[in-house]
Amino acid sequence: MLASAGVEFTTAMPGIDEEAIKAAHLEGASDHSRARAIAEVLASRKALTVAQRHAGALVVGSDQILICDGKIFSKAIDEAGARETLCALRRREHELIAAVVIARDDAVIWKHADSARLTMRDFSDEFLDQYLTSEIPEVLGSVGCYRIEGRGAQLFAHVAGDQFSIRGLPLLPLLEALRGFGVLVR
Repeated sequence: MLASAGVEFTTAMPGIDEEAIKAAHLEGASDHSRARAIAEVLASRKALTVAQRHAGALVVGSDQILICDGKIFSKAIDEAGARETLCALRRREHELIAAVVIARDDAVIWKHADSARLTMRDFSDEFLDQYLTSEIPEVLGSVGCYRIEGRGAQLFAHVAGDQFSIRGLPLLPLLEALRGFGVLVR
């Protein structure tokens, strides 16, 4: 998304254990505020881990949490897991919470979180089979096992929220913050 928006950047893997961090913060995680806090903690840990290795650099970190019926979902690791996730979301509304932070050295200097509500339609098992055949392994990188900007759009009956946030990055607020830090021209 950043590249499409004309932002130059380099990537660095933070090398953190997301599942361990999430598990440490899951107690009482059935509400929106707790899920948002988890997304913010994960985004912050990613950004801070990289920022500490690159003195003075502005480092962007982001993460996304999916919550449905009080359960926080994790990314599927294989097709069976993707099938299980999509079956759990079928005919239900879920919330995606996307958090983004900017860190420099040892501090988070800016943060933002956004949420969207999506309702999956009552798709058939035949559609699910076709979907997984065409979308695995790409959707394994998405907590909901879909890419709404592609074939995943067919999974939904209703979507309410920012498309960038649904894809995992609240882009417009991030771009404004980068302009504020002088990284992008105003």
